[in-house]
Amino acid sequence: MVAGLEDITEGELKIDGEVVNDKAPKDRDIAMVFQNYALYPHMTVYDNMAFGLKLRKYKKDDIDKRVREAAQILGLTEFLQRKPADLSGGQRQRVAMGRAIVRDAKVFLMDEPLSNLDAKLRVSMRAEIAKIHRRIGSTTIYVTHDQTEAMTLADRIVIMSSTKNPDGSGTIGRVEQIGTPQELYNRPANKFVAGFIGSPAMNFFEATVQGDSLVCDNGFKITLPEGQRKLLELKGYKGKKLSSVSVQKISQITHLFVKLTQEQL
Repeated sequence: MVAGLEDITEGELKIDGEVVNDKAPKDRDIAMVFQNYALYPHMTVYDNMAFGLKLRKYKKDDIDKRVREAAQILGLTEFLQRKPADLSGGQRQRVAMGRAIVRDAKVFLMDEPLSNLDAKLRVSMRAEIAKIHRRIGSTTIYVTHDQTEAMTLADRIVIMSSTKNPDGSGTIGRVEQIGTPQELYNRPANKFVAGFIGSPAMNFFEATVQGDSLVCDNGFKITLPEGQRKLLELKGYKGKKLSSVSVQKISQITHLFVKLTQEQL
């Protein structure tokens, strides 16, 4: 919908303050990087990276400068005269990335742009993407299943889960929490987010409220902070079993998450 490939059913989409709901994709000034490259097979690497600039009538010298700078950043200088068929999967992915970053687009859309790179190159490319973002300053929407990428690159993260469509027709994405990496890590909104963020993941277990403690089925006790103890008493959970409790140790700080019947502490 942001790219204009699907219609927006309701609401407004604004880019740089301008409503673009009815604008064609080519007129939205968006640069995109897809997991499956989407390169022109009959063009060289150089021409693939320069194509968008030529369409926008950039000067020849400016095009050459931008392409060669991007190629140097991405380690593609020696491949500029090759065609996509002569490249590995990781090299093609870098060409797709290069084709986007040569532009000064208003919005960058990146869908798993590092998924086909090896581990070492993925780490260096994360750093390069961060540098490019700081240099260009454009809004970037970055889709990834890799939480390391999300936590290291993002200013704000939208965590989504897959759920059944109410009308029974397939699945839809549901937003579980929006926040900065630090907010998601320190204050997860629910059990899904708490179990999703962090490696290794949090442990969850059942416990009963007894006095100022939570007592697990195996007898293990956790002393409750005063605020949580009073809140549980006020809500009538003293002596009752909670559906789940999780503990996460972060250096000298222990985070305790208690799930009531329909609520979170």
